[in-house]
Amino acid sequence: MEIGIDSFADKREGDDSVKAIKNVIDRIVYADEVGLHVFGIGEHHRKEFLDSSPFMILSAAAARTKNIRLTSAVTVLSAADPVRVFQNLATLDLISGGRAEMVAGRGSFSESFPLFGFNFQDYDALFAEKLKLLLQIRDNEVVNWKGQFRAPLENQTIYPRPIQKPLPIALGVGGTPESFARAGTLGLPLMLAIIGGQTHRFRPLVDLYRESWELAGHPKDKCSVGIHSLGYVANTKEEAIELYYEGYAKMFNKIGKERGWAPVTMQGFLDQIGPKGAIVLGGPEEVAEKILRHSEALGGISRFQFQMDIADITHENLLKSIELIGKKVIPLVNN
Repeated sequence: MEIGIDSFADKREGDDSVKAIKNVIDRIVYADEVGLHVFGIGEHHRKEFLDSSPFMILSAAAARTKNIRLTSAVTVLSAADPVRVFQNLATLDLISGGRAEMVAGRGSFSESFPLFGFNFQDYDALFAEKLKLLLQIRDNEVVNWKGQFRAPLENQTIYPRPIQKPLPIALGVGGTPESFARAGTLGLPLMLAIIGGQTHRFRPLVDLYRESWELAGHPKDKCSVGIHSLGYVANTKEEAIELYYEGYAKMFNKIGKERGWAPVTMQGFLDQIGPKGAIVLGGPEEVAEKILRHSEALGGISRFQFQMDIADITHENLLKSIELIGKKVIPLVNN
């Protein structure tokens, strides 16, 4: 199983954006050094995050790393131009020597739609059309295309072309059956974001993905399911809770006010880090066991990515957690 980290480039250093960006890149470099398989940068257009241009951060990291795969997590394709998205991804692939990936998604925040002149009511139609165009660009050097939301392309050649053929593009999904079925029908790897609840409840949706994959006639051995989940690894469970809970509660209470969620409580948090809860947090042995339990609950996964830097954890403690993942969690999961 591939194991890695997703980051939103949280501006944890107060107003010092320069230091925050440097620290994110340093964490990617260190993750490469200690053996993590993948590092992802999300995309947001909010004051507290610095990831509005994820491919730029990933390209900076690509020049300083050797083995780790570098991915968006996710690219908000609904509000983007697929031509520029492909060019950015292909350029990252060239800089990294063939280690680029992307996860295409619709995003969980709405700020990008008015920012780039799109109507949020066209949420799904925008995504479906732009995903279709992106895949056509990936598979064809010369593109002829016409749609509703973009000027047509007539015999347009799109460069640069990447090293990898095909360039890896996964579909990021939340909880709608249509998204799981779409990924299976298109033959795209699935990246499932689980930020709460109980992981095993997603099994019917993952089964729908696999059924759609087989019905579309794609090679069975290429079917791939990954999980993006909140989590943190420390020396012990008690230490992990102490370092993670306060920042987690602060962030989710802030977002919860925007979305009408109930306030975070310690009991609710303890349920989430329990055996069936979505959050993967604790010491290395406990975390490894829970990753394997999540895999079993979903009928097998090929990738697990921690989201752990939204909780105001210091850069130094994030580096310690990355080291524990690389030197202890990965061997426990894969041996």
